[in-house]
Amino acid sequence: MATIEVLSHSVEETLSLGEQIGRRLKGGEVLAISGPLGSGKTHLIKGIVRGSGCEDQDQVSSPTFVLVNEYEGRFQIYHIDAYRLNSIREFEMLGFEELLHPDAVVLIEWADKVAASLSGVDCISVHLDHAGPTTRTIQIDGCPDYL
Repeated sequence: MATIEVLSHSVEETLSLGEQIGRRLKGGEVLAISGPLGSGKTHLIKGIVRGSGCEDQDQVSSPTFVLVNEYEGRFQIYHIDAYRLNSIREFEMLGFEELLHPDAVVLIEWADKVAASLSGVDCISVHLDHAGPTTRTIQIDGCPDYL
């Protein structure tokens, strides 16, 4: 498993990186995505969903109030937003473990808030951070060889 660091200079580059990741996903992956507000987490997820073959990418948004959005591409995609969760118990009550299967990909936005629940899960960790007004550093840890 490798670590990759990418510098994105625009929203478009972040979307493009997400598309590249989405095209390579096989199903069964969990991506734990973290970073401060405005760092591009949702844009990266939009790209991943697009690259995964979802025909209606316009529906991709941060599920802050719904908590879990589902998208259909080459496989089922579950997009969890942990931002408003107040406890690990709330995360577990979402049925996280039931979403883990080989025919699905789970994208967890604000994964740092539920890190304790992910300790036994094989995750690809993605951290975005501000590096300027429109520039972001994106670090991906635990990349399988196919990414």
